[in-house]
Amino acid sequence: MGPGDPELVTVKAVRVLREADVVVVPVMDSGEVGRAEATVLHHADAAKVVRVVFALNEREDRARREAAWDAAGARVAELLGGSGEGEGAGDRERDGAGVTVAFATIGDPNVYSTFTYLAHTLRELVPGLTVETVPGITAMQDLAARSGTVLAEGTEPLTLVPVTAGADVLKNALAGPGTVVAYKFGRFARQVAAALAESGREADVVWGAALGLPDQQLHPAGSPLTGELPYLSTLIAPARREGRGGKL
Repeated sequence: MGPGDPELVTVKAVRVLREADVVVVPVMDSGEVGRAEATVLHHADAAKVVRVVFALNEREDRARREAAWDAAGARVAELLGGSGEGEGAGDRERDGAGVTVAFATIGDPNVYSTFTYLAHTLRELVPGLTVETVPGITAMQDLAARSGTVLAEGTEPLTLVPVTAGADVLKNALAGPGTVVAYKFGRFARQVAAALAESGREADVVWGAALGLPDQQLHPAGSPLTGELPYLSTLIAPARREGRGGKL
């Protein structure tokens, strides 16, 4: 579903959503409208949306997290009729009777996505299941476009790190070459700011959250990381370049 802007959904993803009999969306609570669902509702009929609860914010209790995956998998397997093959917008599964279930995930289904765990569970629950994914636009691509930041050129590497386990992973990446992108760093803003200062790259960093949405935050190079930031914040520390084509 891309990062949240309903215009950043591919033509193929829209087709899959509209052809599906059911569109499953992940939520933390059955009463909430999550970002994936909000994006889906721009392109598909709300009547076929089914919310499935995941422990999306659980980092400590593995048993609770896996119980949620099992319950979600069982619910989707029920929707599938217990067997089938799939393709997605996020992803979709089709059973022998032709029932199509789409799973909508923000970003790309193969990049830090909830769908990974659901697909693993379903392969065990539904023998012979084939899973297909439709690629999505990522938050780092959206932030790069909105901020005018080049992610990589020439021979530069591009490193993507999640900061969910702390800022050390970012600190290590910043010590290397090329551009570094940090996902989900909102809860660790102070530690991230310290890592950037230590690397000497804080003046070049751009960051943002809720891109393309009414509450968008978009901060140009050099903006300080202060206060409580959204969990799904994205940061780009671009490679330092000298002149045109200097890294070719």
